[in-house]
Amino acid sequence: MRKGPSLSKIIAESDVQVAPRKSLREDTADALRELILLEKLPPGTSIPERDLAEAMGISRTPMREAMRMLESEGLIEYSRTRRPFIANPSLETIRQNLQVLGTLEALAGELACKEASDAILKKIADLNHFMQEKSDSADALTFFKVDMQFHRAIVEASNNAPLIETHRHYNARLFRARFVSSRMHVQRENTLSQHQRIIDALLSRNAGQAAIELRGHLETAITNIASTIEEDHDDAK
Repeated sequence: MRKGPSLSKIIAESDVQVAPRKSLREDTADALRELILLEKLPPGTSIPERDLAEAMGISRTPMREAMRMLESEGLIEYSRTRRPFIANPSLETIRQNLQVLGTLEALAGELACKEASDAILKKIADLNHFMQEKSDSADALTFFKVDMQFHRAIVEASNNAPLIETHRHYNARLFRARFVSSRMHVQRENTLSQHQRIIDALLSRNAGQAAIELRGHLETAITNIASTIEEDHDDAK
């Protein structure tokens, strides 16, 4: 495990706040996810529970509960001595999980074509239209959050509770990896082009084509992530 920089400094510079909206535990988990996504807390970094709670101005109980949530999502792991650190999954692990996620989203697309109302499909199309409008101006995190809304909306349109829950589990484990893919500004045009093909298939209720487009979209994410990891490795030399 690597020792990270001052947690108080990270929190202050990141403008991350924990303000009760859902529950303190969930808000804390949201704040931690953002720090992990932006690599303010890089993979492998040790995160002492007490110090992090103090830096965020909360007690250790909601911090402990939030970290358990992130552990279940695969974003945090624990050493043999139960010291938490930011997970750093291998590219092969990410690839295998993305293959599963691609299959889940392909099935969701098929079911959405059959189950979703026209109004729901229009809302999904509206999300992609919003991304198109903000493509040049949106920062990486904002673009990513809307991107995830787009994918969740398709899965929820399947009206299949077990599928929705399974997708939620796998998508949480791949949150940081999908952000790595999404944050590549040069890839936004390709992402939106793929999204449009997905939308066209959904609106025409072409279940087979929707599945093909969604599975291909996730395969592109695997390629983007692998390229980013290779670039980071080369820069570190």
